[in-house]
Amino acid sequence: MKTITELKQIASQVRRDIVRQTWKAKSGHPGGSLGCADFMTALYFHFLKYNLPFNMEGQGEDLFFLSNGHISPVFYSVLARSGHFPVKELNTFRQIDSRLQGHPATHEGLPGVRVASGSLGQGLSVAVGAALAKRIQKDPSLVFVLTGDGELQEGQNWEAIMAAAHYRLDRLVATVDWNGQQIDGPNDQVMSLGDLDAKWRAFGWEVLHANGNSMEEVIKILEIAISKTEHGKPVVILMKTIMGFGVDFMMGTHKWHGVAPNDEQAQAALAQLPETLGDY
Repeated sequence: MKTITELKQIASQVRRDIVRQTWKAKSGHPGGSLGCADFMTALYFHFLKYNLPFNMEGQGEDLFFLSNGHISPVFYSVLARSGHFPVKELNTFRQIDSRLQGHPATHEGLPGVRVASGSLGQGLSVAVGAALAKRIQKDPSLVFVLTGDGELQEGQNWEAIMAAAHYRLDRLVATVDWNGQQIDGPNDQVMSLGDLDAKWRAFGWEVLHANGNSMEEVIKILEIAISKTEHGKPVVILMKTIMGFGVDFMMGTHKWHGVAPNDEQAQAALAQLPETLGDY
C-alpha cells in the first residue's frame, strides 16, 4: 500500500500521462480521464488485489471493469505504472496496430483489460456477470466497476442495477463518475439524471458519496465501501468530480470531453502537473 503523499505523486504523473497521450495522438478524451485520476490511482495502487503477470481468468483476484471506456488514457496510465505493461508503450496510444486503442479492447491481449468497453451502458452488466461467476466459484474477491454519469441515461444500466440487488451481489462495488458533463453538454441539459441517490437506494443498493478529486476522500470512501461489502447489498459510490481536474483551462466544461490539446495547450497543461515518476 502507498501513503497519501505517494498516491498524490502517482496521480500527478498519471495526469501528465493523460495529457501526453492525447497530445501525441492528437485525439482522445482528456477531460474525464483527468477527473478520474485520483480514483484510479487509489484503486490500483492501494486497494485492488491483483497478481502479475496478468491472468484473464482473475480467480482469487479483485476485478475491475471500466465501463466508460473513452477515458482509456487514465486506464492505460495506471495499468502501465502498476506494472501491467511497459510504460514506454503509452507512446503508441491510438496509433495503427497499437494495443492501446481509443477504447480498451481485448483482441490484442493488452494486460489488465478483461472486456472491450466504450459502447456505453454495458459495464455494469459485465460486472454483475463477473460477481455472479465469483459466487458460483466460491471466490470471495471483489468486483469493481466505474461508469460515467451520462452512461446512466442508457436503460441497460438500470436492468443491471436491478439484477445486482435481486441477486444480492454484495461483493460488487460500482462507482459513478458524477462530473455533470457529457459529450454534447451538461447532463442536465442533455437529459437530467434526477435524484441519483434516491434512484439507487430505491433499487436496493447501499449508496455512498465522495469528492473524487480529493485523494483523502477517495481513500476514505473506498475503505467504507469495502467495509460494507458482504452485508447483503451491492455498493455504489456517487463520486463528484470536475472534468479536466488539475488543468485550469480544461476544468468544468464538456468542451474537453473528447478534444486533444495542441502543442501550446499541452505545454501549458504539463506546466501545472509535477513530473514525479518520469515521463515515458
